Amino acid sequence: MSLPEFRILSPTAILGYGFPEASFCKGIERQPHLIGVDAGSTDPGPYYLGSGKSFTDRVAVKRDLRYILKAGIRNSIPVIIGTAGGAGAAPHLQWCREIVDEIAAEEQLSFTLGLISADIDKGIVHSALENGSVQSPKYVPELTRSDIDASVHIVAQMGNEPLMQALEKNCDVILAGRCYDPAVFAALPIQKGYDPGLATHLGKILECAAIAATPGSGADCVLGILKKDSFILEALSKQRKFTAASTAAHTLYEKSDPCHLPGPGGELNLEDCTFTEVADRKVEVRGSRFEPADTYYVKLEGARPIGFRSISIAGVRDPIMIAAIDSILDEVKSDADAILKTEKIDAQVGFHVYGKNGVMGKMEPGRDFIPQELALITEVIGKTEQDAETVCSLVRSTLLHYGYKGRIATAGNLAFPFSPSDMRMGEAFEFSIYHLMELDDQNIFKFEIITY
Repeated sequence: MSLPEFRILSPTAILGYGFPEASFCKGIERQPHLIGVDAGSTDPGPYYLGSGKSFTDRVAVKRDLRYILKAGIRNSIPVIIGTAGGAGAAPHLQWCREIVDEIAAEEQLSFTLGLISADIDKGIVHSALENGSVQSPKYVPELTRSDIDASVHIVAQMGNEPLMQALEKNCDVILAGRCYDPAVFAALPIQKGYDPGLATHLGKILECAAIAATPGSGADCVLGILKKDSFILEALSKQRKFTAASTAAHTLYEKSDPCHLPGPGGELNLEDCTFTEVADRKVEVRGSRFEPADTYYVKLEGARPIGFRSISIAGVRDPIMIAAIDSILDEVKSDADAILKTEKIDAQVGFHVYGKNGVMGKMEPGRDFIPQELALITEVIGKTEQDAETVCSLVRSTLLHYGYKGRIATAGNLAFPFSPSDMRMGEAFEFSIYHLMELDDQNIFKFEIITY
């Protein structure tokens, strides 16, 4: 069967990151068959899933959506948005839908919206756990009933099938909750008969927009051109280009195995993949294969509250203190723990030492390096906001005047860039569920059609 090329416009890596108007207009001029955009990620951590808040700014999201919806609806181009609102749970989906409502009214747009929820009832997860239908990925603890009960929001990363259902209902725009990133771009071409391996691999790259180009950017547009036996990536800004190296490097991105990427319903096999540079700053990719799994799994994500966080940021410049910083922090923490035990305050104290090992922590290979200065972040998580603030103040003041061995200056050990020195960060969360659940029924993803 001969298939015409299928063109997909990816405006930005995350909805709200922005894109140049010129790049977007150039993409629309190429008459794409789909505009797809990933609107979220777990990269910013569990807070956003737990709190129900977006990690992207509302004004920026509305700006991006206005361009996308106007161009898509007025040119009859389907628009698919995945992981709405940043984390894709019910409050995030509603937040993004309200922005769509506003744009539709302001621009007088008429269209059909497919709204797909990714929230999973706790009873379904409990049943799956009891039936042995939940798996723990490597390095993730086994799921427990208490993990499920403590989770504020639980979402499942939907695959192609719910998006295809909305497309079958002739939805002009699809707004989905938590979604497998490549599915936003792959569902429609797969539905039209294109190779699932090529479509999924293309989606894997397009979900990050121009990050895979060189120089890379998450705030610029890219055109993906899907053919029967290959796909082509084309930068829409003259300052960028795709190279074989940049495309292959991004193919390795976010994978524990360089050649295999598991997802809902199967695995992307890249063992025979080739990357060829073609004219006009483009790259053509061949050989991607999708291998269906015997059992259909979706990834569950859940977040639970763990208390309240306060932090204090300070600079350290004394070379004597810097040379002994690990032992000094251990001593300060020990002193603080003793006071907390006496006062019966339940709090966790930690330090982030930037300039030494603040990024990699215990995995930092160059631990013998002695820097000129340090940025020291004291972090406290307490049961209440007051507990966190009290302990943060205690640790900060102890460290400020701590008499470490060899100390010469006595005016204070820390330089504070801000006043006040201590900051309330609000409620803190951790991922409580990051597991795979066997899925027999795609109808767990609730579907609604709204007409504007």
